[in-house]
Amino acid sequence: GHLLTRLNFPLQVDYLHATRYRETLTGAGLDWIVYPQNSLKGRTVLIVDDKLDEGETLRSILDYCIEQQVDKVYSCVLVEKEHDSKSGGKHADFVGLTVEDAYVFGFGMDYKGYLRNVPGIYAVQEDK
Repeated sequence: GHLLTRLNFPLQVDYLHATRYRETLTGAGLDWIVYPQNSLKGRTVLIVDDKLDEGETLRSILDYCIEQQVDKVYSCVLVEKEHDSKSGGKHADFVGLTVEDAYVFGFGMDYKGYLRNVPGIYAVQEDK
């Protein structure tokens, strides 16, 4: 929501929902919950996501967009994690914040299905 107020050009907003986490801390197989309602064919598309971890979900969404014959597709994430296990070395085109490889939550990102409404970004402390 904060990003949209900064995009000062005509745009349409659509929604898709694909997830690997399902209220857990580790990713599994990709589940497509909601596909976009508008046709993507011939459009310039900006995929906006909360975080880029290993890149599997983003890669699948970008592949889907290409299959739908988009003109161009870009990716934007609030948080990108620093680590070497990214799918094909995938990085987002636009990144708000780069963080160490830790589970982060808040400002729209959840922790086990909760805490999306926390007004900051926090990391889960590892047990030692």
